[in-house]
Formats: sequence, C-alpha cells, structure tokens
Amino acid sequence: MKDVWTWVRAERAALVADLAAVSAEQWETPSLCPGWSVHDVVAHLVDNARTTRLGIVRAMVRARFDFDRQNADGVRRERCATPAETLDRLRDVVTRTTTPPAPLDSRLVEEVVHGEDIRRPLGIAHAYAPTAVERALRYQARTSVGMGGAKQRIAGLRLEATDADLALGEPGGTLVRGPVVALLLAASGRTAAAADLSGAGADALR
Repeated sequence: MKDVWTWVRAERAALVADLAAVSAEQWETPSLCPGWSVHDVVAHLVDNARTTRLGIVRAMVRARFDFDRQNADGVRRERCATPAETLDRLRDVVTRTTTPPAPLDSRLVEEVVHGEDIRRPLGIAHAYAPTAVERALRYQARTSVGMGGAKQRIAGLRLEATDADLALGEPGGTLVRGPVVALLLAASGRTAAAADLSGAGADALR
C-alpha cells in the first residue's frame, strides 16, 4: 500500500511539472478520452483524488447511479475558469490518499492512463516507474471491463512486454507484444499506442 501511494504522488507531481510549461491554449487540446479536453481530464484527476468512500456514494446518488454522469459532474465541479487555477487544484491534491471503494491499484491505472491521455496529444514524453505500470496492467487484466478493467478485452490473448519481464493472459493465447505502457493503454481501450504493438493478436486488441 505504501508503495502504491508513493508512485501515485510521484506521478501527480510529475504531471503538475509537465503542465506548468503548457500554454492555456494547449489545455483545450482534445485528450485521448473522447469528448474531453486536456483541461477536462486534469479536472477529472482532481475530482478522483478528492473522492472518498462516502463521497462517491453521495455523488452516485446525485447522478442517479449513472457513472458517466457522475464523472461529468466531477469535471464540472473541479474545472476552474483558467488552466492555472485548475493546475493549482491538482497541485493541492498531490499528497492526498483518499480513495473510492476500489482496489488501491486502480489509483495507478488512473494516474498512468490519464497521464498518457493528457501527455500524448500534447507531445510530452514521460518515463513512468516500470513497476508501477506493470502493477497497473496486472490490475487491468484481472478486472472486469464493467469495472473499468480489461479482463474481457484481453480474453484469449497473451500479452508480453518487450521492456519488462511480464507476461499476462492465457499461456496458449494469441500473442500481443509491446512496451508495457502500450499494452496498458491498449488494454484500457486506447488506440494511441497501437503502432507499438506486434504479434498475431495485436489487431484484435486494437
């Protein structure tokens, strides 16, 4: 648990540093999340960081148990009038350790995947802690798509990282190879790193 929060804090701080050099106009760049700008995803990360176990229940009741509506409500709540103000909010939550009632590894998925949702459209490269990304991918592989994971999406596939000692999925499954970040993004429903994947199962995962 301590390791997870250390990684989460490090990724939040790194994103704050990266975004400090981004112009206000660039904050309106479409992110990898359909319908959301970079600014929207940052607001979503702030909302997630501030979420508590009781708070998520209240938010879901207000959203009439519509997860997408609850997320949209959070973005509206935490998105400020200017990027600088929203960035200050992200800076304020770097060290927070509140979480919704979900496995703690889901926090790693949030920080890494949404970090790429923001950075890739802006052309920002970032080196994530390899162990953190591996742990995030393992979580996605065992978690149902209905809960934000990738279990059904990778069914019948064998994922092998080219930059880590990591293999997931069925031993006899159709092979998909690539950097662990690319595998995590593809497993999480993103196509931005599809060109980094190879193997007979790459098209299926894309």
